[in-house]
Amino acid sequence: MNLIAAVDNNWAIGKNGRLLVSIPEDMKLFREETTGKVVVMGRKTFDSLPNNSALINRTNIVITSDKNFKNKDCIVVHSLEELLEELKKYDSKDVYIIGGGMLYKEMLAYCDTAHITKIDYEYEADTHFPNLDKDPEWKITANSEEHTFFDICYEFIQYQRV
Repeated sequence: MNLIAAVDNNWAIGKNGRLLVSIPEDMKLFREETTGKVVVMGRKTFDSLPNNSALINRTNIVITSDKNFKNKDCIVVHSLEELLEELKKYDSKDVYIIGGGMLYKEMLAYCDTAHITKIDYEYEADTHFPNLDKDPEWKITANSEEHTFFDICYEFIQYQRV
């Protein structure tokens, strides 16, 4: 399974239910990586999507403790056990965990690849991704040259579980 996220220098990913920054090239990479695949998200991440609607051309799975949450375009599960059972239906290389912070932490142990956009900045944030640079089970296997969007410097880094 895969994780995909944009993080700052402190591995922050969001504040008040929103991304820290929107970088067009990062959004393009996200679309290219996940189109035709399975995206797994928490309900708050789902709520942050444009128009509160499922991502098109993907199988959307939302995990929530809210038993009343329903969406005709999503598969809804209510526990980690139920999620893992649902994911058995798919090729694990086609599954992408897309947030939020708690889901990244819960699913890290089940994933073997992380697609990280590292932004060279420190934002004010309330949600973080696990710091893979400090985790001996993960190593960098690929990274791009540095890119810029206005005054924001960033690079695309791929981590693999060792």
